[in-house]
Amino acid sequence: MAEHDFRYTLLNPAHTLTECRALAPGRYQVTGNGGSIRSGDVLIVTLKGSRDLSQRLTVEKVRHLINPPGQWMAVASGPVFRELEILNWQVACDSCGKQLDIEFAVDAKLGEAARKPAAQARITELGWSGQNDQHRCPSCQKEQQA
Repeated sequence: MAEHDFRYTLLNPAHTLTECRALAPGRYQVTGNGGSIRSGDVLIVTLKGSRDLSQRLTVEKVRHLINPPGQWMAVASGPVFRELEILNWQVACDSCGKQLDIEFAVDAKLGEAARKPAAQARITELGWSGQNDQHRCPSCQKEQQA
């Protein structure tokens, strides 16, 4: 099982995605070029409408196309979104005042209540800590532990 990185930031014309669309919540159809994709492999793809968010999709089955050479079509499983919403929030460190602009994904069908936990998960993923609406950047966390 290999991992293939198809994020926009790489921009490698020999190893690109042509299309990634949802068939149903949690199931995706992915078409691309290059990479020798096989069942069980993981594809890392950029979320549509996002600057830097990506998701991991696990290939269930893949069909290699004869024409054009190197092109393939796969069915993959991944995160379940009924209605994907990309949001931007700003967070400030309560110790030093450093600002962090975060982008996070949330299922819009879950409503307002799902936004805060999704934002908190993204903040933690970026190395910040957050408890009781208090946020600390990674360097302030190190100082606090020392």
